[in-house]
Amino acid sequence: MEYLEFELPIKELHDQLDKCKLIGAESEVDVTETCTQIEKKLDKTKKEIYGNLTAWQRVQLSRHPSRPYTLDYINALTQGTFLELHGDRNVLDDKAMIGGLGKIDDQSFMFVGTQKGYNTKTRQYRNFGMANPEGYRKALRLMKSADKFGIPIVTLIDTPGAFPGLEAEERGQGEAIARNIYEMMSLSVPVIVIIIGEGASGGALGIGVGDEIFMLENTWYSVISPESCSSILWRSWEHKEAAAEALKLTSKDMLKNKLIDKIIKEPLGGAHFDREATYTNVKKEILSAFNRIQKLKPKERIDQRREKFIAMGRISE
Repeated sequence: MEYLEFELPIKELHDQLDKCKLIGAESEVDVTETCTQIEKKLDKTKKEIYGNLTAWQRVQLSRHPSRPYTLDYINALTQGTFLELHGDRNVLDDKAMIGGLGKIDDQSFMFVGTQKGYNTKTRQYRNFGMANPEGYRKALRLMKSADKFGIPIVTLIDTPGAFPGLEAEERGQGEAIARNIYEMMSLSVPVIVIIIGEGASGGALGIGVGDEIFMLENTWYSVISPESCSSILWRSWEHKEAAAEALKLTSKDMLKNKLIDKIIKEPLGGAHFDREATYTNVKKEILSAFNRIQKLKPKERIDQRREKFIAMGRISE
């Protein structure tokens, strides 16, 4: 298990507990009371640290290398029924954007999401979760296919943003994202959006228009990352913590500002500390949201979705 800088007190206690158990196993000394005391102190320390996280610390947790990614959620939710679909039928298959059909219990869903890598090789393969225009066009192709056959859609967002390279701009990055936002407003099937890690800028919005939008507890959603914001305002990344606070990008801030519908609870310490519990919570919210949304007529769904996003802005004439 990797630990972030603010988690080092927890790491020290974990090490002490492991050492205490090892002494008890290798000798005849009764260390039960000592281990119990360390466990109590560990629980208390965890509650103190994770109960008072700053915005920047939540950003760090959202990027934790042990945190589950999109394919982890899809494979856990669909239990081997997932069939990945490839290509935008125009340029190529973007590995940063994945999608396909799968079942949660007996209900079919079209899953679309941004995928990061687990090590240097796979991070390069997945382009660090930053999709090109063809990725967004693949996502739209799959969503429109789902709409045609009446299959509900689940999108999973975990991206530092759309790929900002020159070649992406040449192939119409802005147009591809704008087209997705426009088209998703008119999908007649239920659309459920879940932010499972980073939700940055247009890279997130390109698959982020839905009837209900959820955020896992330790995730962030913003027009810009704290580092980039700090770089623009202060010409340095040194003020990223202040930028994170000012951006109001945490799940609590998003819910308070009515930009999302609900926060999905994570285990103490983050989704990576208990993956199965996280998957269970996500599955519960997907099925619950689907049961609510499917009761609406297609036109009602579309109207409510549009009204939801129109209400997020302020218009003055």
